[in-house]
Amino acid sequence: MRRVQPWLPALAWAALIFLLSARPTVPVALELGSDKVAHFLAYAVLGALLARGQSRSGMSAASACVLGAAYGASDEWHQSYVPGRSADPFDWVADTAGVIAGVTLYHWMRRRPWSAAPVGGARTDNSAS
Repeated sequence: MRRVQPWLPALAWAALIFLLSARPTVPVALELGSDKVAHFLAYAVLGALLARGQSRSGMSAASACVLGAAYGASDEWHQSYVPGRSADPFDWVADTAGVIAGVTLYHWMRRRPWSAAPVGGARTDNSAS
C-alpha cells in the first residue's frame, strides 16, 4: 500500500477525467478553442499530481510526463468509442502540454525558497544588507 499511496490523488483525478470522457456530452458548453484550454488545465492538474507521485516514489520527472501523455492518448482513444464524442489529436496536444506544465510547476514550486524573510520583510539573521 505504501508504494501506491503517493499515486492515489493522480489516480483519483484520472478516474474523474475518465468519467467525464465517458459522457456523451460535456457538462458545460465550451466554445471552439476553449475546449483546448479545458484540456490543458485538467491535464495540468493531472501532471502536478503525477509529479507528486513520482517525486515520492523515486521516479524521474520525465516518467510523470510520459505517463500523463500516455493517459491523454488513451483518453482520446476511449472517447472515439463514446457516442457523441470523438478523438481529436489537438486535444491530446493540449493534454500533453498541460501535463508538462503541471509537472514543471510542481517541481518549480518545490524548489522555490518561499520565505527568505519573515512577513514584514525583517531579517532574522545578522547578515549584511
